[in-house]
Amino acid sequence: MSLEGIKQVTQTEESSQLRRAEAQAQAKKTVADARQAGEQAVAAARTSAEAQVREYMKAAEEKASKHAEKVVAETKQACDALQKAARGRKKDAAALIVRRVVNV
Repeated sequence: MSLEGIKQVTQTEESSQLRRAEAQAQAKKTVADARQAGEQAVAAARTSAEAQVREYMKAAEEKASKHAEKVVAETKQACDALQKAARGRKKDAAALIVRRVVNV
């Protein structure tokens, strides 16, 4: 093999190694870029999910508050009705107690 042939083989090997190194560097950069994009996508999804959860919690708290107000109003109405009924029977109860005490 001539000196020129050896130089040509050496240059080809060096060129091949250089292209291989460039390809590896590009692959590493592509992986790093993809990883970064994935992390950003996860962070954005997490932020969006957290905002949605806050909205759901706010809606649930408002609904629970309205339900609690309704239950309190219904309970108050029931108590008022019981008190009214009790007042209506107060004279009868007093008369029954007097009869029992006097008859004893």
